Amino acid sequence: MKSTTTATTTGNKSRLTSLTEDIIPEDASYRARLHYLFAQIEKEFDQLYLENQNLQDKLENAIANSKDSLTPHDTQRSAAAGVASNVVLSGSGGASLAATPATPLAPLGAGDEIGASLLAAASSTHKSLKAKLSSATGSKVKASNKIKAQTSRIVSSFKAQTVVSTVVREFGGHKDGIWQVAAKTGQPIIGTASADHTACIWGIESARCLLQYQGHVGSVNSIKFHQHRDLVLTGSGDGTAHIWQAAVNWEVAKKGHSSEEELDDSDGQLEDRDRVDTLRTPLCEFTGPGGHLSVVVAADWLSSMDQIITGSWDRTAILWDVETAQPLQPLTGHDHELTHVSAHPAQRLVVTASRDTTFRLWDFRDSIPAVSVFQGHTETVTSSVFARDDKVVSGSDDRTIKVWELRNMRSALATIRTDSSVNRLAVSSGGIIAIPHDNRQIRLFDLNGQRVARLPRTSRQGHRRMVSSVAWAEEPLLNCDLFSCGFDRRVFGWSIVLPKDN
Repeated sequence: MKSTTTATTTGNKSRLTSLTEDIIPEDASYRARLHYLFAQIEKEFDQLYLENQNLQDKLENAIANSKDSLTPHDTQRSAAAGVASNVVLSGSGGASLAATPATPLAPLGAGDEIGASLLAAASSTHKSLKAKLSSATGSKVKASNKIKAQTSRIVSSFKAQTVVSTVVREFGGHKDGIWQVAAKTGQPIIGTASADHTACIWGIESARCLLQYQGHVGSVNSIKFHQHRDLVLTGSGDGTAHIWQAAVNWEVAKKGHSSEEELDDSDGQLEDRDRVDTLRTPLCEFTGPGGHLSVVVAADWLSSMDQIITGSWDRTAILWDVETAQPLQPLTGHDHELTHVSAHPAQRLVVTASRDTTFRLWDFRDSIPAVSVFQGHTETVTSSVFARDDKVVSGSDDRTIKVWELRNMRSALATIRTDSSVNRLAVSSGGIIAIPHDNRQIRLFDLNGQRVARLPRTSRQGHRRMVSSVAWAEEPLLNCDLFSCGFDRRVFGWSIVLPKDN
């Protein structure tokens, strides 16, 4: 519990650190003091985390060694004994409780604690069943079949994980935490938005930075690709949103140099052909009268691609016209700062998430927009995105993820409970929810709330600080199905092989 609380606190401090210079850009000494204090907090947390990770590794090794010491036959019999014990404890009728005597188990190794505990449970169960056997012979076959079915389900839990996931690409070079990652449909590139005031386009094959956008003067908080054109939409802590040209050099994209060296050419030693292309001028800037008065935390394209939606700390979202760069309509009603905005991929629908513990659905399909308020979370709603079958998935700092139906805002269809705050999640076309956490973990669930997998996080792979965002590739991009980014300044491309029934 202590490590989880500390992880949540650190995630929040990291967010404040990255935006400090956007809030108080003129007081350098005060900003330096804040950075120093945050650094001390992060250092203390890292020490606690390493201690916790070592203890967890020892526990997992102990459990693995115990399982290895059991033969397959012993494992099945131990599981059956557990089922018999559960039937005795949970039943209410005399006959159904003691229909079939448990088979005695062969002695296990003296050092095997798991085997010993199962053996003790089986022995106790056997005595109880034997005492009641005379009154239960008539229900023997029925109870035997019931135990057999339950045994099969428990034995299946001993099988190896059917989801295979591993890191196949790593992208590094940003000088501060990364807020969001996005994948481009039909092209082997991804985009990242960073607190270092830049956005980058990366080639997946080479893991190189192909283009760096430097047009913002504040933290770049979000990034979204245009569906059909080489355009990118970014939102920033400078209070603006930009659309810029994302045409990349595909010859450079095939080279395999270090991305970190490319973004850090302070010595001027890189050859001209190895330098990263930079862009400082947007095609369109969304600001001015009627625009936002504070940090723009997120922006997205509407399905028509001729309008965008932006969300801000000024508690409003704004619908903009792309051609004129003029605001069309302010969306007001949230009581606190917005944290996320997302548009439906095919319909004129938008969801906005806020620190007021709600998210809102805005319907622009009619001439008079309609709005619905979804309540259910108890803390900040950090993200809300559309999923298949007219569903919306929301994540929150209250450590839950909720699946909603668009036509029913009163109660969620499913609630997923986790042990850490949820950041910007993503839902695949197949209905798999990827959940990034403050505690450096990434979990996968389906839309019914069933757990699919937890992506591995070891010293060799996985994030070392909070995971801020994930993005699915609509089609696997060079064996990458999922991308994740975090405040360790890294982006990972994951290969994920799901069971066929998913």
